[in-house]
Amino acid sequence: MNSWLPLLWLWLISIAMMAAGWWWQRTRSNATIVDALWAAGLGIGALLMAILEDGEMWPRIAVALAGGLWSLRLASHLFARVRHDPEDGRYQAMRRHWQGSAQWKFFIFFQAQTVVIVLFALPFLAVARTPRTNAFWLVVGGAIWLLSVIGETIADRQLRRFRADAANRAKVCRVGLWRYSRHPNYFFEWLHWFAYVAFAASSPVWGLTWVGPVAMYAFLRWFTGIPWTEMQALRTRGDDYRAYQQSTSVLIPWFPKQPVR
Repeated sequence: MNSWLPLLWLWLISIAMMAAGWWWQRTRSNATIVDALWAAGLGIGALLMAILEDGEMWPRIAVALAGGLWSLRLASHLFARVRHDPEDGRYQAMRRHWQGSAQWKFFIFFQAQTVVIVLFALPFLAVARTPRTNAFWLVVGGAIWLLSVIGETIADRQLRRFRADAANRAKVCRVGLWRYSRHPNYFFEWLHWFAYVAFAASSPVWGLTWVGPVAMYAFLRWFTGIPWTEMQALRTRGDDYRAYQQSTSVLIPWFPKQPVR
């Protein structure tokens, strides 16, 4: 299907999903649900592109499995946070700042995520339009995908175990992968998008795959990811987190500049 119709379907589905998510947060005062819905929307996007596009079978299977399973893991992790944790500090700050106009501004915020979902579905579209199977690049893409999902899963579990220990309250996590990066979960999430660059090596719209890693890096590094997370960490962990910033790579894992305390 050489049209943008699959993206239109994804956008319409996302609009309905985010409207339901906004209503949910309105009744529970917990906007963290938007993160889980964003991740779920991308899984829907991967499956839609694989079903509706007419590229070669194996690249479409690859994008359906890679995008679908990545989304399932991340969305499940985020839904668990929604169920068990209070509203994320980022959204609490937004709620306080917006005060009486919070609900309609949250509605706009939730609907803005539908555009972001469509943007990040462009790499899926490129893979699903691949006209022939390139076994080498499918294996390379699969290896990148597997490494990124394993790495992100390990990082999430290490942080969850650290926070579950009451003795670590108000302390900075410096265990495992968190010794080498202040945001290893974000790093592996970013790395994941290079899998689609490899999967779509023979695609006529291969350039669209670069939207994934480039846009994800920009969002994580300068917009919704690291700046908000570190602002909250500085509020709650103070000088300990400032020391962590000075010693540890912000995103790409590397050896710390000084011994970890």
